[in-house]
Formats: sequence, C-alpha cells, structure tokens
Amino acid sequence: MASFESGRRQVREFFAAKAVGWEKRFPDDTPVYAAAVGELGLRPGGRALDAGCGTARALPLLRAVVGAAGTVVGVDLTPEMLREAVALGRDRDGALIEAAGEELPLRDAAFDAVFAAGLVHHLPDPAAGLRELARVTRSGGRLALFHPIGRAALAARRGHELRADDVRAQPQLRPLLAATGWELASLDDSAERYLAVAVRHA
Repeated sequence: MASFESGRRQVREFFAAKAVGWEKRFPDDTPVYAAAVGELGLRPGGRALDAGCGTARALPLLRAVVGAAGTVVGVDLTPEMLREAVALGRDRDGALIEAAGEELPLRDAAFDAVFAAGLVHHLPDPAAGLRELARVTRSGGRLALFHPIGRAALAARRGHELRADDVRAQPQLRPLLAATGWELASLDDSAERYLAVAVRHA
C-alpha cells in the first residue's frame, strides 16, 4: 500500500508542477484528439468519461459528439490540472471530479465509452485502474487509450529507449486488458499517434 500511495503522490506532483500552461506546450494536438474521440462510437445522448482528463482537453470534443442531452465527466488525480481545466472553461462541457483512477466515485456501467489520454502508463497499478474503468463502463462499451504521438516518437523526443516491458506494448497490453474486463479491438502505435481501442466484455 505504501508503494501504491507513493506512486500516486509522484504522479500528482509531476503533473501539478506542469499544470499551468500545459496545453501551450502542445498547441497542435486537438485534431488528433478529435480523431481518437471519433473512434469511440459515441452517439447523441451518450455517456462519456474522460479518465485522467488533466486540463480536460477532450471534454469539448466529447460534448460535441454526445450533445446537450449526453453526459460528459472528467476525472483526474491532480487538483492543479483540474483548476487549469476550469480556467480554460472546460467545466462548461462536463462535470470535473478529483479522484484516483483506481477508485472512481461513479456507479457501475455508468458510461458508454471511456477516453484515457496518457493515463495507463502513469497508473501505479494499471490492472486496478483498467478494472475500475471496466466497472463503470457498460457491456459493449469502448475504451480508448490514447497519446497524441506513438511510443517510439515519444521515446525519441525524450531521449529514451523503448522499453520491452512497456504496459502499452501489444504483448503486455492485450493480456492485461483481457484480465481486467476488456478485449483489444485495434492498436495504432504509429509516429502520428498511439491509440488502443478495447471493448468491454459482456
């Protein structure tokens, strides 16, 4: 439990320091976000969760798909990120909740789809986080694990080598999803984006 809490604290501190002006660092990412949201299969009146929403960049895109009759919720661990989301007016597009991804204050099967940008590799316990996302997603609902550039491009940007044990790599991700209530439907790990789409088991 101590290591779990320590990991959670490290994630919170990492993003807290970067919250203000976060999106100015990546001003051209909105189109690739929109394309990923488009693969969730949401319809007007649908229910969407942005898990690990950060500054809630995806909330207006999700709202545009589900419309005024739909439900949009953003959840993030870092209060500084949520404050930045409010400063950007994102609370007009959906509810913003401070919570850990492994302990969501949301009812079972509450959502048709979950969008998770840059989330899974930051979770102290990815299996617990994915299991919790499955709990709040209806049978047949979809999950999008997303990053605006692929793993190799991101590693090169940061001067790192690709890790064979990366949770986002298909050999690790497919069985992890299967064990936590999901079936991997597609995986695009190109230079342009990382997008794994999974479907909630019946």
